[in-house]
Amino acid sequence: MTEPSSESGAPIRVFLVDDHGLFRAGVRAELERSVPDLAVAGEAGSVDEAVAGIRHIRPDVVLLDVHMPDGGGAEVLRRIRPELPDVVFLALSVSDAAEDVIAVIRAGARGYVTKTISGRELADAVRRVRSGDAVFSPRLAGFVLDVFSDRPGAAPPGDPELDLLTRRERDVLRLLARGYAYKEIAGELFISVKTVETHVSSVLRKTQLSNRYELSRWASDRRLV
Repeated sequence: MTEPSSESGAPIRVFLVDDHGLFRAGVRAELERSVPDLAVAGEAGSVDEAVAGIRHIRPDVVLLDVHMPDGGGAEVLRRIRPELPDVVFLALSVSDAAEDVIAVIRAGARGYVTKTISGRELADAVRRVRSGDAVFSPRLAGFVLDVFSDRPGAAPPGDPELDLLTRRERDVLRLLARGYAYKEIAGELFISVKTVETHVSSVLRKTQLSNRYELSRWASDRRLV
């Protein structure tokens, strides 16, 4: 196996974590064929394998799948990042769901890109997170900025309850808390009244609240109004 340390000027050592062997093989081939400054130092197909491999190899960057049968990227981060804070993690997933992005970023990943990314773009993302940048696929960048900023409608850092809500659910909740009727919310957001009702029901379920008045107070407490 590759030795745990790397010399200055050596290729960036990448560790692949994904439960699909064919995908790992494809990424490995792409990086090793056309990107001379990157080297695949190891790979794993499960959380336990990833934790053991990262501990042994201590790579520069871990390309981390979000969903795996025995856990996911957030679990790998939870178990290994406190022990090896210098290892950089970049999530690479088919999912662009808000809850997946937030979970791994909260856990300590430096970026999140989707599997639609090209080989050249992936290599660039690896270089950038290694140098200290935060990297996100274009369609995720604005969402991440909203979630981790103090703008109206954004989730304050460290609020797991707000993290459960999608961007559209927060939009609906903010207008609801301002006193808008369902029809007015629908007009403001260019959606149907039925869709508004669906979003409100989802928010009530996720927050375990009973009615719009409780939701209004809940939203006000979190600076959504």
